[in-house]
Amino acid sequence: MFQPSPFVKLVAASVLGGTLTLTAYKLFFEPTPNNAAQMTATSSNGSAMKLSSYFEKLQNNYTVPEGLNFVIAAEKVTPAVVHIKTYNGGVRNSSTFLDWFRDKEQENQDNNAEANQQFSSGSGVIITANGYVVTNNHVIEDAERVEVVLDDKRSFEAKVIGKDSSTDLALLKVEQENLPFVSFGNSDEVKIGEWVLAVGNPFDLTSTVTAGIVSAKARNIHILRNKEQPAIEAFIQTDAAVNPGNSGGALVNLKGELIGINTAIATHTGSYSGYSFAVPVSLVKKVTDDLIKYGEVQRAMLGITIIDVDAKLAKEKQLKTVKGVWVSGIQPNSAADAADMKVGDVIMSIDEVEVNNIAALQESIARHHPGDKVKVQIEREGEVENLTLTLKNRDNNTNIIRSHFKPVLLEDAGIEVIDLTEKEKNDVGVNYGVKIVRVYEGKFKDAKVKEGIIVTHIDKIKIRSLAQLEQILREKQGGVLVEGIDKNRIKVFYGIGF
Repeated sequence: MFQPSPFVKLVAASVLGGTLTLTAYKLFFEPTPNNAAQMTATSSNGSAMKLSSYFEKLQNNYTVPEGLNFVIAAEKVTPAVVHIKTYNGGVRNSSTFLDWFRDKEQENQDNNAEANQQFSSGSGVIITANGYVVTNNHVIEDAERVEVVLDDKRSFEAKVIGKDSSTDLALLKVEQENLPFVSFGNSDEVKIGEWVLAVGNPFDLTSTVTAGIVSAKARNIHILRNKEQPAIEAFIQTDAAVNPGNSGGALVNLKGELIGINTAIATHTGSYSGYSFAVPVSLVKKVTDDLIKYGEVQRAMLGITIIDVDAKLAKEKQLKTVKGVWVSGIQPNSAADAADMKVGDVIMSIDEVEVNNIAALQESIARHHPGDKVKVQIEREGEVENLTLTLKNRDNNTNIIRSHFKPVLLEDAGIEVIDLTEKEKNDVGVNYGVKIVRVYEGKFKDAKVKEGIIVTHIDKIKIRSLAQLEQILREKQGGVLVEGIDKNRIKVFYGIGF
């Protein structure tokens, strides 16, 4: 039998190898006139899946999957997210806890001669065409002056309409029309895993957009625990990057609808470390509507103390389920007391929406006004019962509480003044006085009276109310001596000519 030489064998092997290599290239890599380089595979449900090749991408012959395009939402929202700058004459105070955990704004020293003031910045969202802007309370709470800078670089001085420390929200107003604004979405419909965008001004980098997903809802992080009012925390948690300066900015869905106001970050360093938290728009809408209409948030209450149900509590109280919120106390004459709710009841739902933790319950009730009726499903001694509660306010009635602290304009003097809160009285050590919140053209401005001054005396007469101040100034002629206390708790005196 013929035996080929080793040389012939080598040649034959080389030819065969080259043929196989060329065939593989033709099959898997070489592009064809009809783009046949796209391969198909079969998914688990039997449908065809298209796998785009490297060559197809080079030819820009692909599209972004529907629902993952961030461009439309970003273009729609960015013009309505503003840069908020606040100024005050003193050093800004913040607790150690908030320094560690909350999105803390930047603070810079303004070097120009006009105002050797503390300057801090944050973000805000225009929610109406006529200039209402929502932001965080902690962005503007110590401000003597608030400036709003639009995406198109126009700048306006803003008036503080109202603040709510319970939700860390505040409402501002700029006197402009036809402004771009963000429409409200529905935070109840937001799903865990849904894509969202955060728009704001981190580190003074204006109009910054980041993307992430919703990673949790109704999250209570105990960040507002140092406030005077009971805290209401039911944050939307996301992994969209949020940093100092993003406070008060927009969290939106891919339709460009507002679903939350970015408020906090979880961090040990002061910068973003993976999670951010936003007040859901359901609360934002309620708070802003109340501030516009009443000057104060109408807080509805059940009148109970509660504990989250967990495995330990369920075992201790011999509960049949590890769900809901356990009622540990009932306030006399409260909404819960009037509806015969009892200690030991487990609240399972509010208006047919499950509540599995305190945050979810607080959010549900916080949307209501005193006088509203809610359906509460409870479990009592293993049996399910349904109660109807008429919510009450903090005074255990259903009256609307209107703010006693709305500013009053004294046109002849050119000042806007407001009554002192109890906290302000305690801070300065007086039980009388009124605060000047705005100085316009007029006699007080001519005398270089600054905004934020607490007026305690006029010509040695103690000022105990706005009405008294208005009457004294109206009747005075020639000139008056104004005595007050500034932001640094230093007594100041001004001679005002009338």
